Amino acid sequence: MSRETFDAPSAPEPVGPYSHAAAGGGLVYLSGQTPIDPGTGRLVEGGVDVQAAQVFRNLRAVLDATGLGLDDVVKVNVYLTDMGDFAAVNSVYAETFSPPFPARTTVAVAGLPLGARVEIELVASRS
Repeated sequence: MSRETFDAPSAPEPVGPYSHAAAGGGLVYLSGQTPIDPGTGRLVEGGVDVQAAQVFRNLRAVLDATGLGLDDVVKVNVYLTDMGDFAAVNSVYAETFSPPFPARTTVAVAGLPLGARVEIELVASRS
């Protein structure tokens, strides 16, 4: 199996040695996005709802670069630094996706890059 990678010019620059997305076996794996404003390279200011909305804008930019959209997403992994933010992120999630919703996992983590409160990664299907 060969790996195809994608870089999204309208998404924030990766903060490490990774691609925005990689595809193989009919699936496209999007690297986790944090609430970095691609114009400034800094975290957006505001609550976790504002951060989650920026994360989804960044993920859409990466999906666009792969030729896919939100309806192609089959799995979502959400990482929160505080499970008290679950309801706020869940609300933004419900505004982002429409039924039938993709599968999802949400876990609490000790920390995220650049002090973000939320990071989200996606898996999308090309079929």
